[in-house]
Amino acid sequence: MNDPDLDAHEDAYLASLTAVEAEGDERAVEAALRPRTLDEVVGQQRVRDQLGLVLEAARRRGRAPDHVLLSGPPGLGKTTLAMIIAHEMSTPLRLTSGPAITHAGDLAAILSGLNDGDILFVDEIHRMARPAEEMLYLAMEDFRVDVVIGKGPGATAIPLDIPPFTLVGATTRAGLLPGPLRDRFGFTAQLEYYEADELDTIIRRSAGLLGVEADPGGTAEIASRSRGVPRIANRLLRRVRDYAQVRADGVVTRDVAHRALELYEVDELGLDRLDRAVLDSLCRRFGGGPVGISTLAVAVGEERETVEEVAEPFLVRNGFLARTPRGRVATRAAWEHLGLTPPPAPTGNPPVEPTLFES
Repeated sequence: MNDPDLDAHEDAYLASLTAVEAEGDERAVEAALRPRTLDEVVGQQRVRDQLGLVLEAARRRGRAPDHVLLSGPPGLGKTTLAMIIAHEMSTPLRLTSGPAITHAGDLAAILSGLNDGDILFVDEIHRMARPAEEMLYLAMEDFRVDVVIGKGPGATAIPLDIPPFTLVGATTRAGLLPGPLRDRFGFTAQLEYYEADELDTIIRRSAGLLGVEADPGGTAEIASRSRGVPRIANRLLRRVRDYAQVRADGVVTRDVAHRALELYEVDELGLDRLDRAVLDSLCRRFGGGPVGISTLAVAVGEERETVEEVAEPFLVRNGFLARTPRGRVATRAAWEHLGLTPPPAPTGNPPVEPTLFES
């Protein structure tokens, strides 16, 4: 017979492992799991072929590659590809982020410290300050920046040459990039979500690197719940590994993975607690909608941005949620997934077509 106190202790231990790794060696673990070369990358075949051609041509010419823009949802490998570009070109990688560059002077300091052929990686480049963006136009095109000395009518611009470099920009919202900046990238790659078999390959590789014994059923179970995102797949693998070590014999089987992910509230389609809370609130409290995103966020006790940027894209992509001019609407699939009976369709009014915007 199970000891309730022991079960509670194990639940607390499993939950604490997540926090400990996040504060400690989580970044080191993620770095160890990243592929080092284009040949090691699983999936994204079209992007790999195109990027490989760009890098090989640059090597043969003995010049820095064209500037590269990587766009796509979080967790698909944009940072990894930037590191691979630097590795393939045998050049140093300088990392920064758009929110960290709040003034043109911040960017000027970064650019002036570059050496010939360096790779500059700017994550979330769409969040860069506008004055810095305008300085970047000239730097990308002419490898020069104008440093303004003084203010008002007496201000003078001193041109500062910088060595040829390659800018690798990463963005989750390419539409927010100004046209002049977007047009200065010589190569743009749109990363796509991964298929389950590709995630299965990634999980098996990661399990080998982590020393986790996993059978095909276990890795397939994790892959099917990873929402098409390698970062999520690797995170779930580590949580299932913890469960296998504490409550099983250390081997990740399909049954162990199923029980572990059930404990961590990740269902068979990859929906987590927040996803189900959004759908449950939308269906039970608001009769399926339409309801505004701000109202929905208050109902589930989260910030609007969290619901809109974390939960909603997955729910829309999988047909559980529709965005309409009047608000968010639960689809029949959402009702059925929650085990609820959808209300009868209204008569006399034409159905509202989903759009990308809400008034």
